[in-house]
Amino acid sequence: MNAPDKLPASPEPHVMKTYGRLPLALSHGRGCWLWDTHGKKYLDGLGGIAVNTLGHAHPKLVPALTDQIGKIIHSSNYYLVPLQEQLAAKLCELSGLTNVFFCSTGLEANEGALKIARKYGHDKGIDRPEIVVYEAAFHGRSIATLSATGNPKVQAGFGPLVEGFVRVPLNDSAAIEKVAATNKNVVAVFLEVIQGEGGIRPTTIEYLREVRRICDANGWLLMLDEVQCGMGRTGKWFAHQWAGIQPDVMPLAKGLGSGVPVGAIVCGPKAANVFGPGNHGTTFGGNPLAMRAGVETIRIMEEDGILENAATVGAALKAGLERELAGVQGVADIRGQGLMLGIELARPCGDILGLAAEAGLMLSVTADKVIRLVPPLILSADEAAQIVAILCPIIKTFLSQPAP
Repeated sequence: MNAPDKLPASPEPHVMKTYGRLPLALSHGRGCWLWDTHGKKYLDGLGGIAVNTLGHAHPKLVPALTDQIGKIIHSSNYYLVPLQEQLAAKLCELSGLTNVFFCSTGLEANEGALKIARKYGHDKGIDRPEIVVYEAAFHGRSIATLSATGNPKVQAGFGPLVEGFVRVPLNDSAAIEKVAATNKNVVAVFLEVIQGEGGIRPTTIEYLREVRRICDANGWLLMLDEVQCGMGRTGKWFAHQWAGIQPDVMPLAKGLGSGVPVGAIVCGPKAANVFGPGNHGTTFGGNPLAMRAGVETIRIMEEDGILENAATVGAALKAGLERELAGVQGVADIRGQGLMLGIELARPCGDILGLAAEAGLMLSVTADKVIRLVPPLILSADEAAQIVAILCPIIKTFLSQPAP
């Protein structure tokens, strides 16, 4: 049966209403451009929420995935999967860490990281291990990752939450020093290098270095959630590399497979051997198709200079936004790095999602007031200029109107 070429009169009558969707369906994409089922064209400033690293229908990725589908898509982890070792070796090379566990999503990677931290604590004789987490953080929607998340709105209705978390404000060294001095059950710090769902809020280089020092001094694991900000998005393979540090545990997902679901927990020596046989597992994680997607994504990124592109085009995009929005009343901040940028407004701006789509631009609004831009990392300077040309007039018009 062919896919429908238009949406039904009452879209998705049988799908659970878990998303506030716009009334459009996408048909296909090429590069940084998408078309809906009515033929309307959009510039992709969202990248599937930082997932479509290489854009859409990349001419090097498509034949590689087609080749893999023709060989084997899935095999059980009862058997060796050579592509797992190939991708793991590459991630260890890029990160300086030593071992990898593969899963399918960022939530799974973060859940696995939490399990590593708890077992690490139990192995040290701590009966009730606790983990430092952050205000405005977002790590997923399972019960454990939801408990680590710092957003009461997404936690509402799902109590009782999991215990064992100590919450502190971001970029506040004194707060974490206080925890170190008063709580002997802490075993790890769990931190997004750039908070994504929390509003594109970067952790400072100085704070990252300080947290690394505090973790070393106290025997804690430093666990850096790079699910959204990793895989080249900031102009380095992993956002923490701007600080010149290494984590002990690094969850990855989103952009690792350029749209094919791939998650990973990359570990250094302190954490690499915490799990033993039977401690953790997954049905789909590490399947040959997902591993091929990860291997090919990294290969293409290296061949095509994608990290450099993310840094230079991201800087140009940010500069264009700053130029066009300078002095505009109601623009509170423009922040982020590389191709992970946020424009914070002085009031909730969820309506901009639909206004931008009408104008042919895909983006998202997060933390109520922050316009998020996380386009494919192949975005060109000309396409970045087009984002500025489309988006800035929308923002100015929106802010010129009275708040509802």
